[in-house]
Amino acid sequence: IEVELLGTESGAVEFNEVLMFNDGKKAHIGTPHVAKCLVKGEVVGDTKGPKVVSFKYKRRKNYHRKVGHRQKYSVVKITDIAAS
Repeated sequence: IEVELLGTESGAVEFNEVLMFNDGKKAHIGTPHVAKCLVKGEVVGDTKGPKVVSFKYKRRKNYHRKVGHRQKYSVVKITDIAAS
């Protein structure tokens, strides 16, 4: 999965703020997070999202601005989902 840039190039990561968990029988939905649920994974690498271009202008005033943005993401491979 792709998540916002974590700041680490490799290594193990843990996510403890899980919004929803399905154990095969029932879906557990958190308010706002599921209690006692942990997702473990490892960082595979970094990637970039698509380029987004914003352009604004004012007619007849010789005013125009073009701004680009490209979001950076970390690619995480999920290794374990634990809930109690």
